[in-house]
Amino acid sequence: MSMKSSLIALVFVALSVTGCSDNHPRKVKGDALETLNKTDQNPITEKYWKLVTLAGREVIMSKNQERESYFILKTDQNRVTGFAGCNTFNGTYTLEKGSRIRFSPLATTRKACSDVDISEPEFLRVFGLTDNYTIKGDTLTLNVGRRAPLAVFEAVYF
Repeated sequence: MSMKSSLIALVFVALSVTGCSDNHPRKVKGDALETLNKTDQNPITEKYWKLVTLAGREVIMSKNQERESYFILKTDQNRVTGFAGCNTFNGTYTLEKGSRIRFSPLATTRKACSDVDISEPEFLRVFGLTDNYTIKGDTLTLNVGRRAPLAVFEAVYF
């Protein structure tokens, strides 16, 4: 093999290897890329947020309740998942500058639990109303405008 052929083969191999790398920019527009990058490191994501206050009232888990009410914001595809007191729910969310957050309409299971103290419709309505959040340490509040918090959550670590 001639030196010229070897050089061409080497260049071809180098281009093939770099062409397969995963360093391609994400296909997003404007501030969305900045939002994605911040989301990956945001203290609100990838945490188990346990509901502690709803509409100014302390939430206490019923003895017969399956588990506590909570949600998790997953960075993978900006998914939100959680448990509302009787039913599970999921959807998507968007984080924006200035501690802004928006949730898509949520899908829920439809179990009937008449003996659970929490009002699931009231809890799920929080996600439709919320437009911003405040986070201080392990406490998260979901808010609408500058009014009193719709709901307060505490981070739970396993």
